[in-house]
Amino acid sequence: MKNKPEAETIESTAPWLPPKHSVTLTINGAAHQLELEPWTSLLDMLREHLQLTGTKKGCDHGQCGACTILVDGKRINSCLTLAVMHEGSAITTVEGLATGQELHPVQQAFIDHDAFQCGYCTPGQICSTIGLINEGKAKTLDDIRDLMSGNICRCGAYTNIVKVVQEALERSKTQ
Repeated sequence: MKNKPEAETIESTAPWLPPKHSVTLTINGAAHQLELEPWTSLLDMLREHLQLTGTKKGCDHGQCGACTILVDGKRINSCLTLAVMHEGSAITTVEGLATGQELHPVQQAFIDHDAFQCGYCTPGQICSTIGLINEGKAKTLDDIRDLMSGNICRCGAYTNIVKVVQEALERSKTQ
């Protein structure tokens, strides 16, 4: 019986591939030193390298909003951007919103208003709501609906999600 040769790595069999990049990313307030392929999306880095699975992979094309996170307080679709592009940015995922055991007010509002059913889209909806507040553009119900339209809820919890956004906007005006 012959010994099997050791498995070759992709790097050794495909020397034309670019080398991994060393990058330090600040995620939920903590610095993470990572070695990443240059094509690794921010979404895949969060889920596969750091096991931050609250950010969901939906369509992987920027059309559903399940992967919405905050980068420097602005909402982005993490499936559409490369992780190596965000060195020096403050990245916040749904896991980084709570303070200890106390939920972020938007997280609590989603519970209070029963603004989810299956929950798959909820992390993206929560991050999108916080980003929408940070943007300061939503003034009317139509604005909310328009600005949240990039986040799809297949269960149809939109009525309660809009109530959450309205409440969060009102709270932000009094703070």
